[in-house]
Amino acid sequence: MFSFNELAGRQPASVKKTAGTISGRFAIKKADEDKHLAFGWAYVSQDECGNQTEDHSGDQLEPEELESAAYQFVELYREGGEMHERGGCAVLVESMVFTKEKQQALGIPDGTLPVGWWIGFKVTDEDVWSKVKNGTYPMFSIEGTAIREEIEE
Repeated sequence: MFSFNELAGRQPASVKKTAGTISGRFAIKKADEDKHLAFGWAYVSQDECGNQTEDHSGDQLEPEELESAAYQFVELYREGGEMHERGGCAVLVESMVFTKEKQQALGIPDGTLPVGWWIGFKVTDEDVWSKVKNGTYPMFSIEGTAIREEIEE
């Protein structure tokens, strides 16, 4: 489920660099008030320079795993919720995982975009949309289940 509360992985709101990882949160990048549309990064696996990122939970997600998770979400769910508490608040209208290979195929120069999942939602719930507009929900948050594996450095 996706919520409009926070999104970990990339710049600007708060960014921290430690031990070769970058962690932070970033905001909804584009919105269309009349159409109730919001767009932004759902998750960033690697920054523009190819450095592995770390989300606010301290987890890292390899590009291949991110791509697989994104495809499963689009295939099976396509729904946005509010604060991971209730669904039915938004509908996915755009989704692309920008892998290095796809960026190359699209003619996007290296170092321009992160390796990440870009999404767009049409917010169907008026209360949630008002919170997006007034800044209460300025970012996306992904929710899912996974098996944690320790990374040897």
